[in-house]
Amino acid sequence: MTQASPARRAASSGDRTDPTEPAGRYGLLLLLLISTYLLSASGLSTLTAEVQTVLFLGVLLLALRTAMVSRRTARMAGAVALVGSAAATAAALTHTEVGDGAADLWKGLLLLVTAALIVRRVLAKPTVTVQSIYGAISAYMIIGLMFAAFYAATWRLGGGSFFAGQQTAEHQTNTQTIQYFSFTTLTTLGYGDFTAANDIGRAVAVMEALLGQVFLATLVARLVASFRAPAERVRGAASRRRPPNAVRRGQKVPYRRRSAGNLRRPSARAPSTPSARGSVDPGDSAHGRS
Repeated sequence: MTQASPARRAASSGDRTDPTEPAGRYGLLLLLLISTYLLSASGLSTLTAEVQTVLFLGVLLLALRTAMVSRRTARMAGAVALVGSAAATAAALTHTEVGDGAADLWKGLLLLVTAALIVRRVLAKPTVTVQSIYGAISAYMIIGLMFAAFYAATWRLGGGSFFAGQQTAEHQTNTQTIQYFSFTTLTTLGYGDFTAANDIGRAVAVMEALLGQVFLATLVARLVASFRAPAERVRGAASRRRPPNAVRRGQKVPYRRRSAGNLRRPSARAPSTPSARGSVDPGDSAHGRS
């Protein structure tokens, strides 16, 4: 039976994918997040407040499918998320400050669990692929949307204005403005056009800025630095097991033969014993007597 070459074995191992994680899962998740953000940034603020909970529920369900949890745990978490999202959507449909604040708080909790699941799955993967980078970028966007939901809950449940200065009079506080403030804080751009008015908002903004710096400087930078394409991984695995060029081309490899004089052979002479030295041939003794 012939054995497969090292390059072929490396290629087969590099192309092997996990059957529980279909290709393009994190890419689909990233597209859904971008669509959610663009919908929020549009002028359809009323539609966004009612549909955003359903979209975030879909993001969590996609993350649960690739999470390193048992099937029973995933089903239970999905059922709890479905019931809570239905209650949050019903609360948002009341169009009251308390109902909208409760819906925003639930959205923040959904996104918090989703970000934790994605980061855990990305760090547990043995190799860094394109899907790992997609997952890290998705988690980064989820963190920005999560803090925006917490800002909105603080604004609606706390009463009063969330932003300080004259920004409230010129720009009405809404979902678009809060998400803009969240992502500028997460990336530490520091435009200064919007700042939190109360102590709770400032404390949460400081936590978001610190988390954004740590996440971007450690996880994403590490994944990008360790990323190698599948073809590069196959070539690296094959080069570690590849024989010399001369052997690979079928040429004879010259080697130096050791001379016969340098070979150490055991001595054929038997060791002499006192009995052997003292013994006399009977024929010689008889000849001497005659």
